[in-house]
Amino acid sequence: MRSSSEEGAAQDTGSEHVAEFIDVSKRFGDILAADRLNLGIRRGEFLSFLGPSGCGKTTALRMLAGFEPPSEGTVRIDATDMSAVPSHRRPVNMVFQHYALFPHMTVAQNVGYGLRQRRPRLPKSEIGAQVDKALATVRLSDFGTRRVWELSGGQQQRVALARAIINEPTILLLDEPMAALDAKLRAEMQRELLDLQRSLGITFVLVTHDQEEALSMSDRICIMGRGRIVQVGTPQDLYDRPCNRYVADFVGKANILSGEVVAREAGQARVVLGCGAEVLVPEGNPDGRRHVDVVIRPECLSLSATHQDEDAAIRARVTHRTFLGDHTEYLLQAEGTGLLQVNLPRQAERTSGGHGVGDDVHILWAAGTGLVLAADD
Repeated sequence: MRSSSEEGAAQDTGSEHVAEFIDVSKRFGDILAADRLNLGIRRGEFLSFLGPSGCGKTTALRMLAGFEPPSEGTVRIDATDMSAVPSHRRPVNMVFQHYALFPHMTVAQNVGYGLRQRRPRLPKSEIGAQVDKALATVRLSDFGTRRVWELSGGQQQRVALARAIINEPTILLLDEPMAALDAKLRAEMQRELLDLQRSLGITFVLVTHDQEEALSMSDRICIMGRGRIVQVGTPQDLYDRPCNRYVADFVGKANILSGEVVAREAGQARVVLGCGAEVLVPEGNPDGRRHVDVVIRPECLSLSATHQDEDAAIRARVTHRTFLGDHTEYLLQAEGTGLLQVNLPRQAERTSGGHGVGDDVHILWAAGTGLVLAADD
């Protein structure tokens, strides 16, 4: 992994930042939870922190919220150093994983709670008008008198969102807010969150370990590992051009194969894989290494009973076949490479007639697909 996040910071040069991490580290005793974070968050964007448990993403969010002070470095919001500013004085609001709603209050009382804490006090009529507006924004206009325990999980999440946006924060922080929802409701809420973010124009910062959630919602994704920022980019950038094996393996499904470079030409490397097949692969970050890892996504491969000369081919045997509606997922055992995954769209299955478990096939690899990965730090 990269030792710091210069790459992420470099991508932000010249852009307008609503918030910044500048050489930020956080220690809990002997544990280094965040290590020299450098990141600019752009005004109005939907940014996601993505990574496995313990990677530092929640620590970064909590430092932005003001729940944890940085051990070193500076956290800025709107160009103002917020490192020592308490959470209730920051222009941010957070939606928690379990929503943190007050069960003894009605929906309207929950949504208006923050407004009632303001000093000087706002008139009740103004609070009521703003609560009505916030509930309308999240499509809960008729739910103001209900208790939160009478609501579904999706409705409770919308109440938490209404409570968060009513104070018009500069940044809305989302700490895995859809983790408790079922798959169908999660997809619906993802669309609603995107619509809400676009209509409000507020910067959204999401923490999640769900790669599909991050890919589908984010303008940019910040991949974290071992307390560091590994790579920052658009979902397509991270999927198509991961900087190293860690990112390639974490974002989407990937086949990662080892091989030896036998020639380099015009930004591409000719690599002999462990199975003996020779492939021509683009180099993302050429570093002159001979032994390399190569990533290729399952949908970039195809299957054939015979070898077509225009493609490199890997002989393999089908071990699993899973029909998933719009595509079929194959797992194949190939000598010298181990298990490989190939995803065939339904139309390709209809054309070829498909392949069964135990069939010997050729995995076809078109020239110019895949990517030579840089070494993990």
